[in-house]
Amino acid sequence: MPKIELRTALASDIPYLVAFDHVAVSHTVWRMTWAEEGAFGATFVPVPLPRPLKLPYPRDPQRLMDDWQRRGLLLVALHDGRPLGYLAAAVGGPIEGLWITDLVVDTPWRRQGIASALVLTASEWARERGERRMVLETSFRNSPAVGLARRLGFVFSGFQYGYYPNGDAALFFSLPLA
Repeated sequence: MPKIELRTALASDIPYLVAFDHVAVSHTVWRMTWAEEGAFGATFVPVPLPRPLKLPYPRDPQRLMDDWQRRGLLLVALHDGRPLGYLAAAVGGPIEGLWITDLVVDTPWRRQGIASALVLTASEWARERGERRMVLETSFRNSPAVGLARRLGFVFSGFQYGYYPNGDAALFFSLPLA
């Protein structure tokens, strides 16, 4: 992993963050099947795709600044003073914790541990403030994000159809912080 600095975002970082390539590439999707009659629940199984799927960001990147103003935390990862990734999260609310809504690393810097570092820093930030858990949301089609959540110890905690403005369903993963 390159030497990176993690800190809360400054106004001067925002143009860089909005300009990131927000497209994710997935080689699998998650197929949901409902439990058999008499049982309760659903199972998600990864299904390989015949070719990589480019996923547009589920939110309009041009409206992200408005969204970030309503969040309690906006972390940025920098290399040599230049932003290369960010994490936005809402604080408190019904979950009594930190809700990660956006986690983006610019394309040339992906798969180098930067997203993990952002999530771990966010969990430290939340623990220091007495938050009890952290939730990470992602599109059901974003296999890299699902893999990241699972590698970091998050567990599946729910889903919602049509959650994102683009109509995508969301998967939710939670991690106790206590």
